[in-house]
Amino acid sequence: MPENTDSVILDSAAAATSGPALIADVDKRDKPRSLWNDAWYDLRRKPVFYISALVILFLIVIAIWPGLIATGDPLQCQLINSLNGPSSGHWFGYDQQGCDVYTRTVYGARASVEVGIFSTVGVAVLGAVLGGLSGYFGGWLDAILSRISDIFFGIPILLGGVVFLSAVKGGSVTTVSTFIILLGWPQLARIARGAVITAKEQDYVLAAKALGAGHGRVLLRHIAPNALAPVIVWSTIALGTFISLEATLSFLGVGLKPPAVSWGIDISSASEQIRNAPHMLLWPAGALSVTVLAFILLGDAVRDALDPKLR
Repeated sequence: MPENTDSVILDSAAAATSGPALIADVDKRDKPRSLWNDAWYDLRRKPVFYISALVILFLIVIAIWPGLIATGDPLQCQLINSLNGPSSGHWFGYDQQGCDVYTRTVYGARASVEVGIFSTVGVAVLGAVLGGLSGYFGGWLDAILSRISDIFFGIPILLGGVVFLSAVKGGSVTTVSTFIILLGWPQLARIARGAVITAKEQDYVLAAKALGAGHGRVLLRHIAPNALAPVIVWSTIALGTFISLEATLSFLGVGLKPPAVSWGIDISSASEQIRNAPHMLLWPAGALSVTVLAFILLGDAVRDALDPKLR
């Protein structure tokens, strides 16, 4: 009996000692996570997220420092090498002008990334601001902004690019990005408008207004953080779409123009020699496809993580 009593006493003491620690661990595990922490937790469990993110990171690095993996000059061409196939030291062969296809493919990432990032940031800012104001204030402001967005939304972006950029002399990253921003914001504005309309009806927004919070504080502190998720998802996918759009416009001869180095320009040149030198088309087209696919996969992963209905 004494031994049993001592054992019970020791067990009780151990439980009393470890009790606070166990409660703390339970509280730590059960502590609710925010939307962004929960999304990051889900993203870390998706291999697709890591693969697409690594591809995009590599693309950004070579866009900033192409000399890390390509030591040549993309504009240095020798006609004697015209249409020569892959060889030692020139893995991707030469194009019609005798330029190294590998070097041009690497340097072509810079223009694509610049157009994609500038266009996406411009469209996100313009569309989110106009759509957010339209959804929050409603009334006549919503009616005016909605009709304006309908006008721009009704213009096919590719056809608009051909018409608009054909009238502009000299294609550059700034020109192409400005055009994409001009015609690309209406879709994001609609998404932002819907997200703001949903958020402004929530109890925490109504409580903030009841406590006397102004429009600016309500928009920036309460609505914007909770309406930002669909904007981020759309922007991630749209970045790859804008890169593809730049290549399409350059292929048609109205986007970036020589001496700019672009995948669209190289694909356009290669289309004339696809039978004689298929390697000219394979590498820039492959780089473009992988880039667009990486952004689409990343956008899908972010969408799945930020949308509670898809978990």
